[in-house]
Amino acid sequence: MLKLTSLCIFLLSISVSAQAETNTRQLVKFPERMQQHMLANMRQHLESLNEILFLMSNNNLDKAADIAEQRLGMTSLTSHNASHMATFMPKGMQQAGTSMHKAASRFALRAQEGNSSAAYKALGEVTSACVACHAGYRIR
Repeated sequence: MLKLTSLCIFLLSISVSAQAETNTRQLVKFPERMQQHMLANMRQHLESLNEILFLMSNNNLDKAADIAEQRLGMTSLTSHNASHMATFMPKGMQQAGTSMHKAASRFALRAQEGNSSAAYKALGEVTSACVACHAGYRIR
């Protein structure tokens, strides 16, 4: 068992090393404080998505809608200081962020309607925007 565990760790380290060398995502540089702010925002987005999923699994779509709009939707842009951050982003990264915020607002509307199937589909559009941005961009 120890040999198998060691082999798995070795193979994982090779895989991680190879991925780091072939990272083709565009590097976006922010001033240090803004970078930390942006990373904190993204962690908060992930926490919000987790909470939304939990609420939806308990059929609490109204609360999920509220969290989505306040923390991820277009309403959240002011609290995230998005316009100030956008000046450092390439156009495609700005568009991915805007897509995510708009999709979160659309999700909130679907969730308020009470149709969980439509809400889950709309939530998929939110996470798709996240995936697209993270697949194309990285920050240092």
